[in-house]
Amino acid sequence: MLATALLLTGCERAPRGSEFFPLDGQRVWTYRVITEREDETREVETLTLRTLGKETLDDVAAKKAGDAWRRRSDSGVDYWLRSDETGIYRVAAKSDLQADPQPDAHPRYVLKQPYAEGTNWIGETAPYLLLRTQDWPREIRHVHPVLPINYAIVATAVEVKVNGKVYSDCLKVEGRGALHLFVDPVAGFRDVPVLQREWFCPGSGLVRLEREELTGSRYTYGGRLLMELIEES
Repeated sequence: MLATALLLTGCERAPRGSEFFPLDGQRVWTYRVITEREDETREVETLTLRTLGKETLDDVAAKKAGDAWRRRSDSGVDYWLRSDETGIYRVAAKSDLQADPQPDAHPRYVLKQPYAEGTNWIGETAPYLLLRTQDWPREIRHVHPVLPINYAIVATAVEVKVNGKVYSDCLKVEGRGALHLFVDPVAGFRDVPVLQREWFCPGSGLVRLEREELTGSRYTYGGRLLMELIEES
C-alpha cells in the first residue's frame, strides 16, 4: 500500500504563499526547547525538523489525493502539508510505529490566509505540559488527546530577536483554548487556560514558540515551554 500511497516526485519549487512556513525540500531547522514546570523542574533539549520534498498522496493516505510536502521531526513523526489560496495546512501524519500516513479528518492549518491582522481559525492541539502527580498515565494528553484552540494573526511586520539574531516582517500568531479539568480536591473542576504564541518570519518559518499551561496546583500541574530557532540551513 505504501508504494501506491507515496510517489516521490522530487524537490520541486515550493508553492507560492509558503514563505512564512517553507515547504521546499532539503531544509533543516534546529530548535532549543526549554520546559519549566510548576513543580520547579526544568528541561532543556533540542528538536530538529527537516523538509523532504514533494510527494503524491493517494485517497487512502489523505482525504483528497494529490501532492503534499513532507516534513520530518527527529521525534519520529512525519507530516504532509499543502499550501493554496486558503493558507498552509496539514493533511496527514505518521509516527515511526505506523506503516502508512494517517489522513487528518479535516485540514489542520498552520497559517490561514490572508496573512493579515485579524485572520483567525480553529485548530486542534493537545495538553502537552499538564501532568498529574498520582494518576497513571501522568500525562493529561492521554485522557484528553484533542483540545480545540482559537488561533489568530495578532500582528504583522513584527521584529523579533531570537538567539541573538533579529528577524523582520514576521507574523505573530496567538492561540487560546481551555481544558475543563479536575485540578485538585480543593479547587475541583475548572477551566485550565492554554496559551500559545508563535512568530513566523519570511524565509525562515517558525522562529519562536511560547506555550503556557498553568494550574497553580500541586495535584495537577503544568508549566511553560519556550522553543527558539538556533540553526537553519
